[in-house]
Amino acid sequence: MKIHGIKTCDTCRKALKAFEGTGKAHQFVDFRVDGLSETDLDRWLEAAGWELLLNRRSTSWRALSDEEKADPNMEKAKALMLANPTLIKRPVFDDGETVTVGFGKKEQAALLG
Repeated sequence: MKIHGIKTCDTCRKALKAFEGTGKAHQFVDFRVDGLSETDLDRWLEAAGWELLLNRRSTSWRALSDEEKADPNMEKAKALMLANPTLIKRPVFDDGETVTVGFGKKEQAALLG
């Protein structure tokens, strides 16, 4: 399981701790250190949709200009996320078959249960 996010994200740290506690094999991929591939992003967009993946509550989103935030769509969201991966809701779990975004109770049960 690859867990994508940033090391300073509390939710990413919580997910990593949970995976370590269960002994499930995982690899952490930090957007800031390792970057973000367009191939991965395309896969996540197809699996989860841009509306779920684009974190409009983030500090990164608030820092964008009104023009950049206006009328979001798939192409615009993809370009914004490639340019600024911290706009992606975290963490993103990718096991090669399934993509899960976030680490709420529902996601925890599916990933760890």
